[in-house]
Amino acid sequence: MSIFLDSAKLDEARAAQELGWVRAVTTNPVLLANSGLTPEETLSELAALGFEYLFYQLTAFTIPDMEKEAHLAREIVGKSLVLKVSPDETGFRFATQNSTRFLICPTAIYSPAQALVARESGARFVALYFNRATRLLGDGIALVRNVAAVLEGSQAEIVAASLKSGEEAVQAFTAGAQHVTVPFDVLQSLVVHQLSIETIDQFRKDGTSLSL
Repeated sequence: MSIFLDSAKLDEARAAQELGWVRAVTTNPVLLANSGLTPEETLSELAALGFEYLFYQLTAFTIPDMEKEAHLAREIVGKSLVLKVSPDETGFRFATQNSTRFLICPTAIYSPAQALVARESGARFVALYFNRATRLLGDGIALVRNVAAVLEGSQAEIVAASLKSGEEAVQAFTAGAQHVTVPFDVLQSLVVHQLSIETIDQFRKDGTSLSL
């Protein structure tokens, strides 16, 4: 299990990298558009930070163009590249034809049936939208559980996205997601609990320790 940062902002990615326990960065076209740099510049800077995985979403509409875009992304990102593709006929065909050459992640998965096709197409990751599924379908936890059952025993791992709180991240993990990707504010909130703060303050106030 691991925690990813869902952002294309370089200052957030640098701060996440310094934490030491964030394994990857996930981007999408909207996040890249809001990064303040060109996609090429953003991906190059993010790749230089040395995360294990850097997710980039293909936007081309045809297999030949998707392959061109994929190779361009690899030239920029290198071996950490994970390609996000749409969960439709073209996206799954691309995955089937290219899963031995690229790590592929069908994204915006909303049904176990889509996850089943992703599994058979050789996808390495499957990204589903937890909070949005809860709002629009009624139960994001059930979606994770059902997708986990479909993917059991395969090479594909769940990346739970669209998470608005630390509580949702934990719910996705306990339901069967191998990874969660969260915005920077949620990432920061994971380490904070008021009772922990109060307890540590008491130790510092009333306790003693080695002299430095």
